[in-house]
Amino acid sequence: MVVILIAVAAALLLVRRRHLRERFGPEYERTVERADSRMAGERELRSREKRHDSLDIRPLQSSVRDRYSRDWTNVQGEFVDRPEDAVHDADRLVTSLMHECGYPTEGFEQQLEDLSVEHGRTLEHYRAAHDIEALSIRHKATTEQLRGAMVHYRALFDELLSDGGQARHARA
Repeated sequence: MVVILIAVAAALLLVRRRHLRERFGPEYERTVERADSRMAGERELRSREKRHDSLDIRPLQSSVRDRYSRDWTNVQGEFVDRPEDAVHDADRLVTSLMHECGYPTEGFEQQLEDLSVEHGRTLEHYRAAHDIEALSIRHKATTEQLRGAMVHYRALFDELLSDGGQARHARA
């Protein structure tokens, strides 16, 4: 009987671990590596899921998506003459889109945690863009780095714009 209970517990643990890996993508390994243990990392990820489930993530109306698409086109056009300004504007636009979708925007680390639940595969883009944006504030980013930041911001922007909160609802 004890052996069966241990086997069932192990199977449940593996199912939960697989669920977290599939849901969080590369963010699973990153979180587990930074935690004191695999169990602590997985506890952190489950905590993120719980917080995320309490958020009011909502689909965007088509008129809102169209407006954000136009705004992104304008930011991209700005890059030619003012690349640093364009990167700052891209950062603000992504943050605004996150807010429009229902994500809190109170701080970068919290944004990462909240986004990780549904957008774990694009978080590295967001981190990279944010790092370059920080360099550009100090006027230390090259034009090529700024171009890269725009590409990185675009990855998350496109995912948020196309998803519009629907991934959560599809899984619920």
